[in-house]
Amino acid sequence: MSEACDHNCESCGSDCGDRTSPQSFQEKMNIHSNVKHVIGIVSGKGGVGKSLVTSMLAATMKKKGYKVAVLDADITGPSIPRAFGINEKAKGDEQFIYPVETKTGIKVMSINLLLDDDSDPVIWRGPVIAGAVKQFWTDVVWGDIDYMFVDMPPGTGDVPLTVFQSLPMNGIVVVTSPQELVGMIVGKAVKMAADMNIPVLGLVENMSYYECPSCHDKHEIFGNSHVEEFAVQYGIGNVAKIPIKPELANLCDQGNIQEFDGDWMDDMVSKIQTSVEGK
Repeated sequence: MSEACDHNCESCGSDCGDRTSPQSFQEKMNIHSNVKHVIGIVSGKGGVGKSLVTSMLAATMKKKGYKVAVLDADITGPSIPRAFGINEKAKGDEQFIYPVETKTGIKVMSINLLLDDDSDPVIWRGPVIAGAVKQFWTDVVWGDIDYMFVDMPPGTGDVPLTVFQSLPMNGIVVVTSPQELVGMIVGKAVKMAADMNIPVLGLVENMSYYECPSCHDKHEIFGNSHVEEFAVQYGIGNVAKIPIKPELANLCDQGNIQEFDGDWMDDMVSKIQTSVEGK
């Protein structure tokens, strides 16, 4: 123990035998930001609609009157600005970065809001990408936010680990698709969350079925749904199914995802409220 020790182990980086509390890796926000609840949207693999689910959850929560933000942590595959129709760039000064607001007032920060051209690739190694995500948390002036949804990159690598360790996560929502193979991928994401002591608040199956507009029969285009089985297997109490709906894809392409019409996320949002607010 150093002679100058103030016995505050949380702010100390020394690895001494007298440490009385575990070292925290959580990053502090700036004085202009106050985010009450942080929800991560994760998937074990790409292409299952994680950004779509993030956008729909944010839009649904905003309709309930909450102050909402989206942190796009998918640095190499950012799609949140496109879904919300954001064309302007984020501004900054010597100290801070300022998020861009959607037309309904959702605050967004994404790497594409800082690039000169949206199509420019981000050719960075893992630690640099992870550092950018931490800066989105520490250096962005978020203001007062009730719910921040973090669109995570797929998998269980550097960036998801950084988000889990650096941000005060209240829980995650896992996104999957109907294929049976995805069960193994879901398991990896759920077990990573368990290892990090982060609760899994729900499981969303995207592209779950197609409903015929004429007869309203539901057809499972990608095979039988297994989402309920996954939920039971991993003890997840809330499940949502999003159909194959061309209108949703069109809304994302047009930057109007906030205008989607459907109740697929209502129960999931209620579960999140109950879990983190006790409502």
